[in-house]
Order: sequence, then structure tokens, then C-alpha cells
Amino acid sequence: MSLRSLTRLANLGRPFTFNNLLTSSFIKNVNNEIRSPLASSILCRYISDSLKKTLDETVQKNDVVLFMKGTPEIPQCGFSRAVVQIFQAQGVDLSKVKTLNVLEDHELREGVKEYSQWPTVPQVYIKGEFIGGCDIMLNMHQSGDLEELLLKQGLVASDEELEKEE
Repeated sequence: MSLRSLTRLANLGRPFTFNNLLTSSFIKNVNNEIRSPLASSILCRYISDSLKKTLDETVQKNDVVLFMKGTPEIPQCGFSRAVVQIFQAQGVDLSKVKTLNVLEDHELREGVKEYSQWPTVPQVYIKGEFIGGCDIMLNMHQSGDLEELLLKQGLVASDEELEKEE
């Protein structure tokens, strides 16, 4: 059963069982109950309705949203620092990036992971679309896909526009 199927079943409130192949790699406690990060994240709900509404509004109202540890000026994590540096290298005006420090709010830190269905921070949204974390941003930066996306969305100036300004 896929993670998507398990999530759907959990959201519908229907009971479900894991097959033997899936449970063989899981840790069982003394009561023979399955304990794993996957099962815990499916069976526990971290995000409140008010936080979901706030995240929806934040992601939709801002062109670029970065959930990170720390701030762009003082990142508290190497991966968050790397995403900030990627934005700087791409010419993104950081004053126009909505950043949220997940270290200041535990509910936000856990809720954003459920909201995006992505297990780590930092997380980047561009024009309402979840892009990914540091690894995805780095790959997109290196391949040129990030520059293409930022240009397409009008978030950075093209070389021609920069030459005209000079």
C-alpha cells in the first residue's frame, strides 16, 4: 500500500492494516504495535485548522515563501543558509521573500511538514506552488531550472532587462 493510499485511508478515518512486507522493516514495541516515523506521521495530525488557513493565505498571497530555521540574515541551519545563498545567486530580492522562522513556533515547524507533505525544513514555495527543500533547490539551481522558473514567474530580471537598466 502506498503512502498516498495510507494517507487517504487515515484521512477518511477507515481502519487499515499494514502488509507483512511493509511491517517487516518497522520496529514493533512490546505490545507488538507498529512504531515508525511513517506510521506516526500518518496517524498523528500536527496541523490545526487555523494554522492550515494561515499557511494557505501566506503561500497564496506571497510570490516567494521560505520556511527556514533562522532568518536570511542569521540562518540557524546550513541547509537554510544554502537556500538563502541560492536565492542571492539567482538575483532574488530577499526583502520580497516572505520568510518564516520555524524555530520560533513548534506548531509551525511540525505543521508545515504536514502541509507540504515534505519531511524537512527549509521549504520553498513560488507563486503558491511547493518547490521543495534545499536538495531540490540546489539541483534546480545547478540545472538552470530555477533560473527559468524565476524568470517565467517574473521574480528576477532577465539579462536583457538588466542591460537596459544600465
